[in-house]
Amino acid sequence: MDIRQAKQQIENAMQAYFLKDEFGNYRLPTQRQRPVFLLGAPGIGKTAIMEQIAQNLEVGFVSYSMTHHTRQSALGLPFIAKKSYDGVEYDVSEYTMSEIIAAVYDSMEATGRREGILFLDEINCVSETLTPAMLQFLQYKVFGRHRVPDGWIVVTAGNPPEYNRTVHDFDIATWDRLKRIDVEPDFGAWREYAVETGVHPAVLTYLDIERDHFYRVSTTVDGKTFVTARGWDDLSSMMKLYEEQGLPVDELLIGQYVQDPEIAKRFSVYYDLFTKYRADYQIDRVLTGDADAAIVDRAQAAAFDERVSLMGLLVDALGETLRDTVTEDRATAFVHSELAAVKEALASEGAGADGGAAADEADLGATDATALVREATARIQRTMQTERKAGLLSDERYVSYERAINLFDRALRGEGANPAAGVPVCSFDALRALFGEQLDALDARIERTSAALDHAFAFVEDAFGDGHEMLILVTDLSANKYGMAFINDHGCERYFAHNRELLFYERGADLADRINRLDLTASES
Repeated sequence: MDIRQAKQQIENAMQAYFLKDEFGNYRLPTQRQRPVFLLGAPGIGKTAIMEQIAQNLEVGFVSYSMTHHTRQSALGLPFIAKKSYDGVEYDVSEYTMSEIIAAVYDSMEATGRREGILFLDEINCVSETLTPAMLQFLQYKVFGRHRVPDGWIVVTAGNPPEYNRTVHDFDIATWDRLKRIDVEPDFGAWREYAVETGVHPAVLTYLDIERDHFYRVSTTVDGKTFVTARGWDDLSSMMKLYEEQGLPVDELLIGQYVQDPEIAKRFSVYYDLFTKYRADYQIDRVLTGDADAAIVDRAQAAAFDERVSLMGLLVDALGETLRDTVTEDRATAFVHSELAAVKEALASEGAGADGGAAADEADLGATDATALVREATARIQRTMQTERKAGLLSDERYVSYERAINLFDRALRGEGANPAAGVPVCSFDALRALFGEQLDALDARIERTSAALDHAFAFVEDAFGDGHEMLILVTDLSANKYGMAFINDHGCERYFAHNRELLFYERGADLADRINRLDLTASES
């Protein structure tokens, strides 16, 4: 199966494992919760999907690469304990707690999350001295004498032997205690992730054209050459940073991530061509509705590979706008919930000594909320630091935390106050005024994003009608969780109209065939 299907399978299993009965006990006893074993080629995203699942389920997450462990760090160190049997005292060998099990307890203490995922990578590549202990762990979830805490699910991963000479095969007794999931590299599944997370459009459109360059491992006279999903993803991040700093994205940089000289060279040539398209088409003006008629004329006359690149530029710019707007929308909702908690606390403090009704709005506006705001700020900062350390801090949640902290900091500095109008520093009325500014900024952002979405559809309509390019726009928006979140909340008439008109499967298959047949060398001259 592909990595997307594997993620869904694991998430389903986790939800089943975490299910409890009416008495708070796990419906499936922990001893029958088979560890998941992800078996797949290196660099296809096994670790990344586990982090995403932990974030989605809001559970703890501890990750270890087992190739870095010795018998002592995994099992603990031996020590001599005194024990009495039948009235006779003996020296007995015991073991300290495993570093891995201790890390689970550390995570529980730091995050307060009693349930989580213990992810052990490269499980079938451990040293010979550790192999028996790992087999025992997979069967019984025990390192030495210490068991994985109840509520923590074990997920492991490893590479097939053709990718790693140090792989140890498991016996049937071990396989029979694992929930095995075989994962194959799949560009279609990775592409959805790439669109959603904003992978550099040059990478995305190049792989749209050269799909067999997505994942390749070859043996040559000079040794192994390879390119992986991880390599493309990491290259994308570096390309964006280089472009921001005006640094050259050249074949030397590309070859550090795409470790196949032929593919690195071809992508370097394509990137130069892509950069020219980006300068020529002025996508920012397309999204504001200010594109010249000449841009539409050029798009209509463009060759197929140029059209693919153009749509990559358009989808990337639009996707970034949608992602930022939805993230700000959710951050504003989080800030609102924090303000509601402050208001409730203020109302509680303003209640009469007899426990009567809470203070009215005027009383709340005059109440000094400094202590409550400082307490809320410190709490959010602690939560953010804890989640970052535990690998549970998503980009979306990070923005939410920072927006709340920023608003509270502004209130503490006296912004939003108006003493002449009876609004004291850091009062609830001051907080409400600052939040009103945030709401106004969000409304303006939503309006700009709606316009950008409409302009993107209008441009594609004018340039290509209901052709394959419209299919790319609609399907990429449909695959993008931020795109669908925005459209579901704020609508887009053109999206719904074209979504009804397009025949996804038939036309999608035809598009894939044309892309696969395209020879990129024609663009290198």
